[in-house]
Amino acid sequence: MRYFEDIKVGTTRAFGEYHVTKEEIVEFAEQYDPQPFHTDEDAATESAFGELVASGWHTAAISMRMLVDNYLQENAGMGGRGADELRWRRPVRPGDTLSVRATVAGKRRSESEPRRGYVENDIEVVNQTDEIVLSYTVTGMIERREHSSE
Repeated sequence: MRYFEDIKVGTTRAFGEYHVTKEEIVEFAEQYDPQPFHTDEDAATESAFGELVASGWHTAAISMRMLVDNYLQENAGMGGRGADELRWRRPVRPGDTLSVRATVAGKRRSESEPRRGYVENDIEVVNQTDEIVLSYTVTGMIERREHSSE
């Protein structure tokens, strides 16, 4: 378990591998983002993308899953504070394989709650050719060791 004190600013970790399917793109979009270029292959050919592409919110959800499975569960996490600078850089297409790079961009102790600190991570989601498809900065609350019950 990593506590606030164990986390070093500047550290970068790369992880995850998620293969995106056409069926998944359509299923997600039909429920959460039903724009034609996410739900209808024929209509998508007439869009600015020229083909079916994943919703940016779908890509963000995929990144969250990879973060939980490969990174967040190792930390003494206490929840998130928010995400900033969310940018969809490139479309995600059926057949793409995504992974994540997380860089610790900063950290600070909480002034109001001595049990926790705040850690900012710059997140980049990349495709199989290492092109950034999504980027954002997320701030998480991490337990401080000296205030742990362990």
